[in-house]
Amino acid sequence: MHAPSYLDYPIRPVRLGGHEVTVREAAGAFYITPQEALKPYPEVLSQRLYENAEKYPDRLFAARRGDGGEWVRYTYAETLAAARNIAQALLPYRLSAERPLMILSENSLEAFLLNFGAMLAGVPYAFVAPAYSLVAEQPDKLRHVIDTLTPGMFFAGEGTGFRRHLEACGQLGKPIITTTGDLEGHACLKFDDLLSVPATDEVEARHAQIRPDDIAKFLFTSGSTALPKVVPTTHKMLCSNQQMLRQTLAMMEDEPPVLVDWLSWHHTFGGSHNLGIALYNAGTFYIDDGRPVPGRFGETIRNLKEISPTMYLNVPVAWAQLANALQEDAGLRETFFKNVKLFFFAGAALSQDLWQKLSDISYAHCGERIRIMAGLGMTETSPSCTFTTGPSNLEAGFVGFPAPGCGVKLVPVDGKLELRVRGPHVMPGYWRHDNPRGSFDEEGFYCTGDAVRLLNPDNIEDGLVYDGRIAEDFKLVTGTFVNVGELRNRMLIQGNELIEDVVLAGEGRDEIGALVFPKPTVTRRMSGLGSDADWRDVLASAPVQAWFGAFMGRINQGYSASSKRIARLYLMAEPADVGLGETTDKGTLNQRLLRSRRSREIEALYGQEEDPFRFIAP
Repeated sequence: MHAPSYLDYPIRPVRLGGHEVTVREAAGAFYITPQEALKPYPEVLSQRLYENAEKYPDRLFAARRGDGGEWVRYTYAETLAAARNIAQALLPYRLSAERPLMILSENSLEAFLLNFGAMLAGVPYAFVAPAYSLVAEQPDKLRHVIDTLTPGMFFAGEGTGFRRHLEACGQLGKPIITTTGDLEGHACLKFDDLLSVPATDEVEARHAQIRPDDIAKFLFTSGSTALPKVVPTTHKMLCSNQQMLRQTLAMMEDEPPVLVDWLSWHHTFGGSHNLGIALYNAGTFYIDDGRPVPGRFGETIRNLKEISPTMYLNVPVAWAQLANALQEDAGLRETFFKNVKLFFFAGAALSQDLWQKLSDISYAHCGERIRIMAGLGMTETSPSCTFTTGPSNLEAGFVGFPAPGCGVKLVPVDGKLELRVRGPHVMPGYWRHDNPRGSFDEEGFYCTGDAVRLLNPDNIEDGLVYDGRIAEDFKLVTGTFVNVGELRNRMLIQGNELIEDVVLAGEGRDEIGALVFPKPTVTRRMSGLGSDADWRDVLASAPVQAWFGAFMGRINQGYSASSKRIARLYLMAEPADVGLGETTDKGTLNQRLLRSRRSREIEALYGQEEDPFRFIAP
C-alpha cells in the first residue's frame, strides 16, 4: 500500500482567480495572454492609505513588538496622521528622484512610517540591505548604490554600526535621521522630531501632484551582476501589480489579509509584494523580528503562536524550519492553522518532500490540506508575473500562468525558452545605467533571463515550469543568487597553480560546490607519478590531495555568506568534451551544459560516502 500523496487530501476552500489564457505563435515565439482583464487600479499607491484611513480608521495596519515584548500598534488613521507629519518635515529638504531618501536599517515601525511619509511627500526612497553597512568589511556595495542614487538624506535606525561606512563614503555631511538623534557621536536628526511636525495642507497639495509614472521607490537587483543595478519602481508598477495580486488571490476581496512577515523591505518580495498586499487590501501587517537562522527562528514561532495569519508567505528555507516546528508544537499548530487559507513561497523552489510534509501536517491537524501557491517574479516587474492558479502544483517548479495584465512571450534562446514579459508592472528601464533599455526586446518585452518549459509540450495552456536561468548564475535554496563569474575568478586566481577551470554548482541546494578541472601537466608533475600513470591515480596521489586540502582551507578566508563560500569541491577525472559542447574551441566552459551533463559528479560532490575526489571546506 503506497503512502498517501498530498493530492489525495481534501483542500481547504480558498477563492482564487482564473488561469485561462490565449496562445498564439508568430516568428518562432509563443505569446500567452490571460483571458481575464486587469481591472482598474489607483494612479498612486498612497491613495490607498487615504482611502483606508477614511473607511477603516480604527483597523490595525501595522504592529511590531516593543522592547518589553508588547505589540506597538498603528491603525490606519494613526499611520496616516504620522505619515503626514513626516511628509511635512521632509518637504523643506527638497528631496527628489535625483536626491532620494535612503533607508539603511532593518524593518521597523520607524522605517514603515518613513516609507509612507516619503510617499505622501512625493519623495522616492530606497531600502538598502543592512548588510552593506553593518556586515561588509569594505563599503564597496554601499558606495556603489550611493554613487548611483546620490541620496539627499539617510535613515540609519538607532545609529549603531552605520557611521564607519557612511563616513568612508563621504556622507556624514548629509542629513541623517536616527531614532536616538545620534550616529556614534555624530549629531543627527531625531526621528521623533519629524513625527512632531504638524502637517498642513501643503502635504496634500504635493501629493496631488504625483503622477502614475513618478518613481515611488528604488530597488536593487540582487544577483546576476557583481554590482546591483537600480530599478526605478513607479506608482503605476506597484498599483497594477497589486491589482494583479488581488484578482489572483481573490480571497482578499472577501477578507482583509493578516500577515506575519519578516522578509526585508529592501527586497521586492518583502517590500513590494507583502507589505503592498496589506496596504492595497486594507489588511494588517505584523512585523516579525525572527529570521530562519539559528537563534532567531524562535521569535517567528513566538509570533505565530499568538497571531493567526490568513495567508503565510515565505521562502523555502523558512518553510522547512516552520514544518519542523509545526510537527513538534501542538500550540503552534492550533494558532497557525486557525485562519490560514493559503501558503505561498517565492525566491527559490520548494522541494516535493517539503510540500508533502506540510500537507501531511495540515491534514493530520485539521483534516484538510492548505493550498500551496507560487509564481515567478522579479524586482524589475514589481514583482509578480505568473501564479500557480488552476491545477495545484502538478510538479516541483510549476510556475503556472500569467496574471491578469501580464503579457508573456516565450522565445527560444540557447536551447531553452526564455520568459519575456510586458505590462504596466514592468520597469521603464534601469536607473542611471549605460543601456537602461538593453534588457528589452524590439516589441518592448522585458527579457527576464529566466527559462521556462511547457508542463505539457502538446498544450501551452496547461502552464509553465521554471527551467533555471539562461545565463550561468543560479539561486541557492535560500533564494540568494550565486555570481558564478565572481566565484570562478576567485578560484582561478587563488588556485592558479593547479586549477585550469571550474564549474559552480548548487542550484536549489543550501551551499555552493565546485567541479574542478585540474591542469594536466603541472598536476601530474606534482604527483610524482610517471607520464603513463592513470589520471585518477594522479588525482588521488598524496601531494595533489594535500594541495587541494590546503586550497579548501584558504579559499573562503574573509567570506562567510553562503553565496560567497565554496563549501565543497570535486576533482573531475574526465576533461570537458569540446565535441559535446561542454567547452568551446577557445577553451571556455559551458557552465549550464556541464551542470546538466555531469549530474553523476554533482551527486558525488554533494554525497556523504567517502570519496578521495571530494574536499569539504573546514
